[in-house]
Amino acid sequence: MTSAQAFQYVQPSALTGAGLGLSTSGGTTASGGRTDHPHFFSGLLTRAAPAAAGLLGLADVARTRYHRPQPTGLRDPVVTCNGDRLRMESFSACGGVYARLDVLQDALDGEVVDLGTTNVDVNGPLREALARVGGDEPLHLAVGTGELVVTTLDGATVEKKVPLPDRWLRGFAEVQVIASGFDPRAELTAAEAVRFLRGLPSDSGNRRSGPGMLWAAPAGRTLRLTPRPGPGAVCLAGTHRLATLLPLLRFARALRVYGPPVAAGAPPTASAWELELPGMRYVLTLSPETSRGFSGEGAVLGDLAADETAADADLVGALLAFEPRLDADLLASGAGLTPARTHAALTQLGTSGRVGYDLAEAAHFHRELPYDPKRVAAMNPRLRAARALVDAGAVRFESPDLARVMTDETRLVRLDGDRATCTCPWWLDNRGGRGPCKHVLAVRIARDPAEAAIASDVDTAPDVDTASDVDAASEALGEQV
Repeated sequence: MTSAQAFQYVQPSALTGAGLGLSTSGGTTASGGRTDHPHFFSGLLTRAAPAAAGLLGLADVARTRYHRPQPTGLRDPVVTCNGDRLRMESFSACGGVYARLDVLQDALDGEVVDLGTTNVDVNGPLREALARVGGDEPLHLAVGTGELVVTTLDGATVEKKVPLPDRWLRGFAEVQVIASGFDPRAELTAAEAVRFLRGLPSDSGNRRSGPGMLWAAPAGRTLRLTPRPGPGAVCLAGTHRLATLLPLLRFARALRVYGPPVAAGAPPTASAWELELPGMRYVLTLSPETSRGFSGEGAVLGDLAADETAADADLVGALLAFEPRLDADLLASGAGLTPARTHAALTQLGTSGRVGYDLAEAAHFHRELPYDPKRVAAMNPRLRAARALVDAGAVRFESPDLARVMTDETRLVRLDGDRATCTCPWWLDNRGGRGPCKHVLAVRIARDPAEAAIASDVDTAPDVDTASDVDAASEALGEQV
């Protein structure tokens, strides 16, 4: 579903002689909870040029549809102040590319006014000004304003109404779960990063499979491209989706590449590409194929259907405190939970945008998405469909680990611990690579009534916007099979 999210700013963001002022809209702070225009930071960006280029890269990702390109509106980045850093995040219009710029303590010199999350205005004139920033001089930065703005009868705000697909928001939850399964696969020096990225073919990954699907495999101090997966390789579907890294190469100190373990014959997987900049990190996470958005990956569904997850998430959520690095062991100890239940609770918190995942530090971090919580929760149609199957009495057990799901065609589901198989087309096509199908979820819920109660806490209204998002077809298939 796509609807217009209204952002209200006291004034447009601007880059002037007084510095870079990023206007904020509707966020959450550690000190005061929900607020209309939070003020997080005032001080110097010690490295202005890479920060300006990184922010411009985020804005470019947010306005780009990498699959079937067409004009899109601007979507404002999400900014979180975690005390020792500012994290700026955006998603592509098609939902298949996630971008984040972390401005670390070494690049900031000023006062942290508060902790929390908000949106910042990135408008056309600001984009043009950012493109002109050069050199290496410090630049004053204000995220939010600490001063009252003089108002008139005509109004005190600048309002932007931006179309935000629910799949765009759901992608935040999927990315943190998927990325938490990545490991470092390669690290290139600045010179090797320039050579590799500028030498990429101009077009790969526009098709679902075949020659368009590339893999980057370690080869000495660099990476080589191959059409076949193998140990240590990282999937690269659509080299054009790395385009926003190119303007940042002049500042790069290293390129790190992350991905899940793969073997010969493995299906496409997501991957992450991180440039180390002076006092900053810029990371792009790519979906497994250009035609797949993150929202259809289903990585969160198993944890959402698990017993006691919602209650556990309440316990863990009370301990977050906008920490830049969440220690899972400390959270488990503080909440009195096992590591497995803590992980599931973090997934549950991710569905409402409350946690992300930092690959460089191999840890979650706390944020609060500044969107209507009801919209963020109204997602996951496969879980809704599974609940409907249970309510209709469609699940019939032949043994504790074997069940038939009676739909238009009978589906056979076999459970083996955390693993499961199903005879439906969804599972046969994806082999669990895009999360469990609705039949597997229904069997797990029906086997334990407590899990049904947890699943019923998730409002999973159907998505009806089948034209504007790249993963609509895959979600529709998940509903049908």
